[in-house]
Amino acid sequence: MRVAFLGSPDIAAVCLRAVAKVHDVALVVSQPDKPAGRGGELRAPAVKVAAENLGLPVIQPKSARTGELAQALKDCGAELAVVVAYGKIVPKAVLEAVARGCINVHASLLPKYRGAAPVQWAVINGEEVTGVSIMQLDEGMDTGPVILERRVAVTADETSGELLARLAPIGAEALLEAIAAIADGTAKAVAQDPVHASHAPMLAKTDGAIDFTQPVSLVAARIRGVDPWPGAYAMLRGQPIKLFRARVTDGTAGGGVGTVIAIDKQGLHVAGHGGVVAIREVQAAGRKRMAAHEFAAGRGIAVGDKLEKPEAPNP
Repeated sequence: MRVAFLGSPDIAAVCLRAVAKVHDVALVVSQPDKPAGRGGELRAPAVKVAAENLGLPVIQPKSARTGELAQALKDCGAELAVVVAYGKIVPKAVLEAVARGCINVHASLLPKYRGAAPVQWAVINGEEVTGVSIMQLDEGMDTGPVILERRVAVTADETSGELLARLAPIGAEALLEAIAAIADGTAKAVAQDPVHASHAPMLAKTDGAIDFTQPVSLVAARIRGVDPWPGAYAMLRGQPIKLFRARVTDGTAGGGVGTVIAIDKQGLHVAGHGGVVAIREVQAAGRKRMAAHEFAAGRGIAVGDKLEKPEAPNP
């Protein structure tokens, strides 16, 4: 089938490479290059890089609403448009620019976690199962009927970055199956039940602030869920410290919440509401990320220190 592909980040690049092996990709659309890193140099989206490596034509419209994108889709002759984490709302004119419409790879089991950060919020909320949905796009926010889904167990220590990387090839495989079903007329799209809908808004820097007065299961889940961005952080001796690799232990909390009650090779053992959270890795301002016990050996932290919730976003 002749398809157009719209996407930007790594998960989209994985899907693009899979689609290009089987189908005729007439056009690739990604977001514009954006400044990145301390130097602010322009960096191309992963999909653009993948498309150029595959020798596919790429456009990067600043807006999906000016008419440029809809016209480009009409001109390329695609029958179907595939959208994977494009990063922009797709307007009606674009949805109608190709004969078979647009399908989307969404990293949740719809209608749960509609929105920009489904994987992150699934981890933050302690979900044990998530997955990928292939849906027919409509004008709503991830409200279209679902063609098929794949269910995936969330492992106990998995970060959102790791889960997203694991979901990418699963989504690519499901996408190919959906395209094949559309091509042979066997695809059956099932309407979502809005009663069970939940939302996954884009994360902000403040979502990384850790509050140890919360139940320990939610503290550990949030530390994993905001990794790699915006990153979990708390205040130690008046300075921000980043926290990584958290899990709930069998220990018994002693002292006030947020108090470091032990330090060993398993990490910082921090008292929380209803138990203890072990944090394996930390990063102080201006220093490299390291194992928590190594940080403690350098007198960066000690038993009895307290990790407190920041009052302002992590700089």
